[in-house]
Amino acid sequence: MNAVLSVSDLSLRFSTPDGEVEAVSNVNLDIKKGECLGVVGESGSGKTQLFISLMGLLADNGRISGSAKFQGKELIGMPLRELNKIRGDKISMIFQDPMTSLTPHMRVGKQMAEVLIHHRGMSASDARKRALDILDLVRIPEAEKRLSMFPHEFSGGMRQRVMIAMGLLCEPELLIADEPTTALDVTVQAQILDLISDLKNETGTAIALVTHDLGVVAGLCDRVVVMYAGQFVETGDLRSIFYEPQHPYTRGLLQSMPRLDQIKDENLIAIPGQPPNLQNLPDGCKFQERCPYVHDMCLDQDPTLQPVEEGHMKACHLGGFDEHGEVVA
Repeated sequence: MNAVLSVSDLSLRFSTPDGEVEAVSNVNLDIKKGECLGVVGESGSGKTQLFISLMGLLADNGRISGSAKFQGKELIGMPLRELNKIRGDKISMIFQDPMTSLTPHMRVGKQMAEVLIHHRGMSASDARKRALDILDLVRIPEAEKRLSMFPHEFSGGMRQRVMIAMGLLCEPELLIADEPTTALDVTVQAQILDLISDLKNETGTAIALVTHDLGVVAGLCDRVVVMYAGQFVETGDLRSIFYEPQHPYTRGLLQSMPRLDQIKDENLIAIPGQPPNLQNLPDGCKFQERCPYVHDMCLDQDPTLQPVEEGHMKACHLGGFDEHGEVVA
């Protein structure tokens, strides 16, 4: 199956008064129709910047290189007029904070209608009807009444549903969800995840889910890429990443997450230290200062992604881990 989005050797750098920062380094990924790809890692790992750059929303001090093809069309360097025809229509993004993403002084119905009028050339009445249908789809009660309300009149969970609805207005081929459940209580979080899952199954939309929450990934994603210091350190299907992780960072993330099957009084294991300064990255492996398995090769040779098995790759000099978590020579 052809990829909806195909990214090759993409790097992202920012010029700052203190020097150049490499936020994303030589990443490669494909997202297929109807697939949900989880992109996980700590804050500052480059997850959000990767997708913001693909949307053409890079800050003025940013510089991007590599290739990103959406349905065969190159996004990098695409003229703004042509890019505007794609984003919001064929590619939509749900941002982390719906309160700052929605226009506060404009009624929700008008904001939604403007998207359809601009991208689909609908009349105001048809756009309003479509907006109403989408609000019903994302299970917002009294949808017709809500169209006339302002964003501040919605709860956090309802605002997030509105953002999802706006992302789906034009039936996009690719939906980018950046921390869609941040700051929501667990009940609302579960409802939002169920909603996104249903929409994926019903519409076949490809989804890129950007998050630091592995629990969210476990409930929704088909494949996972793990980012650290701007690099992909492990990629694989959901089962491989959760049950057979081969990179020490991935294992650290999983060990620091509470589990329902956790033995009583068993302590969570935190990853020591902090992510490296992107302006002063160490030679060799970027995880070396926090890794319990670091050895001489890690200090001066930066590992590249290598296959563990079909569809599963890791960037680590270790041989891997067995089913008991012991290092394989």
